[in-house]
Amino acid sequence: MSSTPGDEGKWFAAAKDAGLYDEALGLARQTPCDPKTLSRAAHAFAKTQPAFALGAGLLALHWLVQGYGYEVTSLDVRDAYQATLAAAERLGDADGAKGRIRALLAAGGPGQDFVGKALARE
Repeated sequence: MSSTPGDEGKWFAAAKDAGLYDEALGLARQTPCDPKTLSRAAHAFAKTQPAFALGAGLLALHWLVQGYGYEVTSLDVRDAYQATLAAAERLGDADGAKGRIRALLAAGGPGQDFVGKALARE
């Protein structure tokens, strides 16, 4: 993987598909990964791998706050939020996840205002 810097998003998908969930999340933390890809993973794995889904959802929101994503809408932000909370609820940690999301917003980034406005009703 060190020979293909910038391909962490592709490696995330490959690791996820291979069932290497911790490794997939580690790759998605290293460099920007498409928030929509992470959000889809959070939705897909909320029931079967809720810890992975929670991590993927939080990373989706992290990268959105950092201003990453292509043609992102407020619906994409709310979708990532809902997927994250669904996984957190499976783990019995909805309040903890909400706190982590508030911390992501408080830490700031280029997309902070956009994400904050999209989640204002939440």
